[in-house]
Amino acid sequence: MKKFEEKTIKTEKIFTGKIIQLQVDDVRLPNGETSTREIIKHPGAVAVIPITKDNKIVFVEQYRKPLEKSLVEIPAGKLEAGEEPKSAAIRELEEETGYTTNDLSLVTSFYTSPGFADELITIYITDTIDKLATPVAGDEDEFVEIIELTLDEAKQYVEDGRIQDAKTNYAILYLHALERR
Repeated sequence: MKKFEEKTIKTEKIFTGKIIQLQVDDVRLPNGETSTREIIKHPGAVAVIPITKDNKIVFVEQYRKPLEKSLVEIPAGKLEAGEEPKSAAIRELEEETGYTTNDLSLVTSFYTSPGFADELITIYITDTIDKLATPVAGDEDEFVEIIELTLDEAKQYVEDGRIQDAKTNYAILYLHALERR
C-alpha cells in the first residue's frame, strides 16, 4: 500500500450532469479504519494567458452563478470527450475572445480542488494572437465581455477583488515572476 493511500471499498454514483459527476466512496484508511469521501469527477479544463501585440492580457468578464457575481478571468473552459488540451485551449480562446493563435506554450497543470474534485486544469500562454476575421460562435448560454489590461492593471484588479479565481491569480503571479527575471 502506498503511503497514505485510501482503498475504495464501495462507490455510489449520486448524480451525473453535463459537466460533473458526483459519487460517494467508502474507503479504508491507512490505519485500517473506514471513512466516506464525496468526490466530484470532472473531464478537465484548459486556460490561456493571451497577450496582445501591445503587451496587454486579454481577460473575459462573466457571471458565475455559484458565486452570484461576475468575475474577471483568463479565457478557459472544459475539455470535450477525447479532446487534446492544446486544441481545447485554442477553441476556448477563439470562442471567448475572438482571438486565435498557432503558438501556445505550456505553463503548468494543477488540480483545482483536490480535497473533493479531480479537475485538472492545464494553462497555456501565447503572445502571438490575431483577431479572427469572423468570430467563432461560443456557447449559447455563455455571455462574456472582453477586457484587455496591462499586468499592473491586472494586479490592481486582484487587490480590488475583481480577480478572485485561482487560475487567473496564478496567471498574474506567473507573469509577475517573468517580469522580475
